Amino acid sequence: MEMHDAFMRRAIELARAGMKAGDGGPFGAVVVRDGQIVGEGANRVLAHNDPTAHGEIVAIRDAAKRLGTYDLDGCVLYTTGQPCPMCLGAIYWAHIQTVYFGFSIVDAGTVGFNDAVIFNEFALPPEKRRVNCRPLLTDEAMILLKEFEFLPNRPQY
Repeated sequence: MEMHDAFMRRAIELARAGMKAGDGGPFGAVVVRDGQIVGEGANRVLAHNDPTAHGEIVAIRDAAKRLGTYDLDGCVLYTTGQPCPMCLGAIYWAHIQTVYFGFSIVDAGTVGFNDAVIFNEFALPPEKRRVNCRPLLTDEAMILLKEFEFLPNRPQY
């Protein structure tokens, strides 16, 4: 348990430093493999004017770069806040199986981070969501998809 606490404290330390520097909100994260930190990140949304620069995303990118792979199977993520929908999607894509978080999405909502709205939107049928997603040039896009399917040495995700 002390090991888990140490990794979460590092995530908190990263979040606090970034928050105090004005880089972004109170979100920090570390990616751990075999008891070693292989990726770190803090929220950089304000510092980079990048809405995707959440602490978890920054840490996942750092881990992938350091390890030389997009597949972070076997890694554990420690993050100060329960992952938002975008970060949760990235966690799934990275094949991270376990996440430890400090405060919940409900807790974050009390200070203005309203991730619950996005989770609620995803539960709606697509036609009822605020963001309109419509197909366009489907035939041409399907050709591209087929080209990918038959690529020699096609990468497997």
